[in-house]
Amino acid sequence: MVPVSEDSPRRKLIRTGGPFHINIVSTVDNQHIIIRVATVSDKVYSKTITDEMEASAAARGTGIAKRSPEYIEQKIDEGKAVIAITGRNEWVGFCYIETWGHGEYVANSGLIVAPAYRKSGVAKSIKKRIFELSRQKYPEAKIFGLTTGLAVMKINSELGYEPVTYSELTQDEAFWAGCKSCVNYDILMSKDRKNCMCTAMLYDPKDHYEPAETTQYFEENKKGFERLLKFKQWKLLRPFLKKDKSESNGGGKPKSLLHHFFHL
Repeated sequence: MVPVSEDSPRRKLIRTGGPFHINIVSTVDNQHIIIRVATVSDKVYSKTITDEMEASAAARGTGIAKRSPEYIEQKIDEGKAVIAITGRNEWVGFCYIETWGHGEYVANSGLIVAPAYRKSGVAKSIKKRIFELSRQKYPEAKIFGLTTGLAVMKINSELGYEPVTYSELTQDEAFWAGCKSCVNYDILMSKDRKNCMCTAMLYDPKDHYEPAETTQYFEENKKGFERLLKFKQWKLLRPFLKKDKSESNGGGKPKSLLHHFFHL
């Protein structure tokens, strides 16, 4: 049986077929949340999903590759998406699968949760469901992710992911091209795609630690990871802040990346 987070007040599993066809039903603020593989009928949420992705990225000041509603619908048609909805068919969250290097690498991308349901355990349940779907569809593939958030690092660690260098990720040009819409793309390219604001994490089905081990490693080092994320913000942004100042020519306050990040 797929492990389920206990973050929410109440949670149960409903089997609908084989071991990977499981709907996770949880209760948040007395509302049932159903987490399942997205179906054609869920295309009605595609615009809501992409709008929330863009709004969330802008609010956090961190990058996320922009996706169109049509792209989301394509993932649903391919059976490569997981959605969370309430019992009243209100959208709660979403995530999808992307493949790179002819299926050698898989990314669980675009994780987004509606603001009202954040910090409720829904994101963790979606991540677990999309991870299981990825393992079902691509059992030999390496599963990776890029994140700027400590909370997502924690979730990934509980699934067996390990922090890795960018050189261990797919070198598929199509993947890196997706970063062009990110506000941090200039930083990525200035580092020859060897470093950026995101932390890379990887699960290798042929060579990996057990989830209990990666979870313990994260817990023992989470303060260090938090400092690393803050250091990245300072170290990687500094050259661009200097560039902004030199280009301003004294004509008012320069619009640095911090302006885009924090609306300063």
